[in-house]
Amino acid sequence: MEQNSQVKLLGVPFPKPDIYGSLSMPVYHTLAYEFSTAEEMAEAFTGSRADHTYSRVTNPTVQHFEDRVKAITNATGVTALNSGMAAISNAIITLARSGSNIVTSRHLFGNSYSFLVNTIAEFDVEIRFCDLTDPDDVVQQLDENSCALFVEVITNPQMEVVDLKALSEVLRPRGVPLVADTTIVPFTAFKAAEFGVDIEVISSTKYISGGGTSLGGLIIDYGRFNWSHSAKLKPFAGESPSAFHYKLRKEVHRNIGAYMTPEVAYMQSLGLETLPIRYERQSATCGQLAVRLQSLKGVEAVHYPGLEGNLYYAVSLDQFGEHPGAMLAFDLASKEHCFRFLNKLKLIRRATNLFDNQSLIIHPASTIYGGFTPKQREEMGVHDNSIRLSVGLESVESLFEDIKEALDKAR
Repeated sequence: MEQNSQVKLLGVPFPKPDIYGSLSMPVYHTLAYEFSTAEEMAEAFTGSRADHTYSRVTNPTVQHFEDRVKAITNATGVTALNSGMAAISNAIITLARSGSNIVTSRHLFGNSYSFLVNTIAEFDVEIRFCDLTDPDDVVQQLDENSCALFVEVITNPQMEVVDLKALSEVLRPRGVPLVADTTIVPFTAFKAAEFGVDIEVISSTKYISGGGTSLGGLIIDYGRFNWSHSAKLKPFAGESPSAFHYKLRKEVHRNIGAYMTPEVAYMQSLGLETLPIRYERQSATCGQLAVRLQSLKGVEAVHYPGLEGNLYYAVSLDQFGEHPGAMLAFDLASKEHCFRFLNKLKLIRRATNLFDNQSLIIHPASTIYGGFTPKQREEMGVHDNSIRLSVGLESVESLFEDIKEALDKAR
């Protein structure tokens, strides 16, 4: 077999992974790499030669995973990190500098909110909150110092959906990049660049890992943004197809040291191969379950943008199709009722994480958001009577019966 032969992942060709023809890229469990000459070593360390030097910077197994994601998404650059929060923090640090501001919503995942408000803000980066479902409100917050608009395409756990095209239209003439956390809907089902996303951040811990096997994160740069509009990245605009990717890879990710490990890259490369099948099953089950939950006594509201009566149904259908993710939320009468219900479940696991092969359930207000004040939780749209459910690979009948029986016993 020729060395340049092509194999396919998810219908997308990529170079053969291994010189010995291994179907799975081997785990290069090594830190350093030897060079034949001092000249080659100097060229590699200064970037004029594309060789691996040290596994905190690049690693063959991790690069193979990055190349697979790049081929699937048709991105300009992909960087794999050791968690979703590492992806968010590396992306924001690449974009922001003292005196700049980030426009976003209070309806964010707890640690994303905390990173912006309690961590990056201490470096003189202003965080401006607004209603991201209202482009006019967004425009009021933007100015010449805005370095990014940060959104979650479906908020966790509020289940709010933003109109990405509408946001992109107001951002583009103002020279502000759209940075989107797309963890809730994987890139095999949602083409973020087609809706105006410039930088995509993902917790690959979720759908990609498959079965909750490993922690990881991804930053995907689509090479669409003109970085000469960025005060911070303008000096690097001519260095590569993307100044963002250049700054991230040449400085930020090297200095922070949160690169993905080769063992995780191996597991998540395998996860990629079953991702479309798992997502199809999980998201379809979630949609069916959302419909059924509306009929249950004790369930006061079901929050899932795939429901026709949902406030975000139209924009969700346009962006994500009929199955917008495998997560939903539903409300009971009170926090106490939620706890009684959770304690009666037999099949669904009481655990955090999303998009494991097993269905997982959690009371967000007392767990992920337990460190926030009641006022903060109210501002963030996290309520005491709400439950978040991540749907796994079980049958819809089994999940519905478990929920129904638990509700009956929790009255």
